[in-house]
Amino acid sequence: MSSPDPVNRAYLNHLDADTRRLAAEAEPPGSKFAGAGEALISAVNADIDEHAEDLRRLVQSLHQNPETAFEEHRSAAEIVALLNSYDVHAERGVYGLETAIRAEVGSGGPAIAILSEYDALPEVGHACGHNVIAATGVGAFLSLVRLARSRPDALPGRVVFLGTPAEEGNSGKEYMAAAGAFDDVDAAIMVHPYGYDVAEQVWLGRRLLRVTFSGTAAHASAQPFMGRNALDAASLAYQAVGVLRQQILPVDRIHAIITEGGSRPSVIPESAIMEFYVRSKYPETLKALSERLNKIVEGAAMMTGTGCTIEWDDKPPSLPVRTNRALAGRWTIAQQSRGRSPLPLGVVSETIAASTDFGNVSFRIPGIHPLIKIAEPDVALHTRDFADAAGSQAAELGAIDGASGLACTALDYLCDEALRNAVHEEFEASGGAIDVPHYFD
Repeated sequence: MSSPDPVNRAYLNHLDADTRRLAAEAEPPGSKFAGAGEALISAVNADIDEHAEDLRRLVQSLHQNPETAFEEHRSAAEIVALLNSYDVHAERGVYGLETAIRAEVGSGGPAIAILSEYDALPEVGHACGHNVIAATGVGAFLSLVRLARSRPDALPGRVVFLGTPAEEGNSGKEYMAAAGAFDDVDAAIMVHPYGYDVAEQVWLGRRLLRVTFSGTAAHASAQPFMGRNALDAASLAYQAVGVLRQQILPVDRIHAIITEGGSRPSVIPESAIMEFYVRSKYPETLKALSERLNKIVEGAAMMTGTGCTIEWDDKPPSLPVRTNRALAGRWTIAQQSRGRSPLPLGVVSETIAASTDFGNVSFRIPGIHPLIKIAEPDVALHTRDFADAAGSQAAELGAIDGASGLACTALDYLCDEALRNAVHEEFEASGGAIDVPHYFD
């Protein structure tokens, strides 16, 4: 019995060294805008520190009781209970999802949404740190509720809290968006835990593809010529994807598996099923890569005389994240007041890139999805080590600092008209809103 060859970490070691060098030289993104002003920002920070124990408890409770996509019933109930304990009316089961949450404070004027995620991964629990994301959003929202009650004129607009289920392997935010969750808000913000503090990072768009090749069964020894081999088609498609990789963009990704390929060697397989994840950095390049993959599977079917059924996106696709840099600058200023120095785009390599359904939000309205450090840089997301980090004291501190950053950024957006105008001018200049549900039609 042999074992897999050990994985060579040389590239990761060089990447880490390069990132550390660039981080030491980098200047955090700045902001030319005044924001909400020192008095209000100080009040928010003091309030969050005063109520930090709420966030610590939420981080730990969710961490100890992980729930996977669409099954976050206990997590959603606990978040609603915490909001209710501060006399906040929070609705659960909104936008057609049993575990989605909405609450609101303020009236009139512009509106900004603060988002929380709280789903976990199978087997490894909160290995993406969504328990921390939940606490940052809840903490930020509650701090602004208390500010509005103590200073009725401090909130010139609305803050909407949205609890968004099912990010892992799904697109809960897209289901909510299709049901109108973002129709009455002007911008959206959230933060994700990580191994670095980062103001802006690349997040790839992602599509899902399922292909069923249909052939003709036959006796593999007596009459193989009477068969049409569906597994041959899947094998050719798999190999063609491997060949295609030489010509795809550096930020493109294709992951493929064959989930069905026959029942026994003596029978020509009449059915084979493949599943793909397809990712790219821009909506346009994701669409182009999808078209190339279509041709591959159609060609494999043609070469083998089989039929094929192509099914894209049984769950809504995720677009890349479009970061609003005017908002990211205010996030950075807020985090610097907590002793953090978020890195600008380009310091952490874009080759280490995942996907998120927040991308779909960011192509509807301006938004940011920064990262906050709770682990060492070499601790990767979706690992047991990161799950451990998500229950650490560093995770608790990340939730507290993240709540401060989100609250201050939201307050800056509502209070500073010049900033708000710049946010929307930047959004329009980068292409404005697109028709997300029909983009790939």
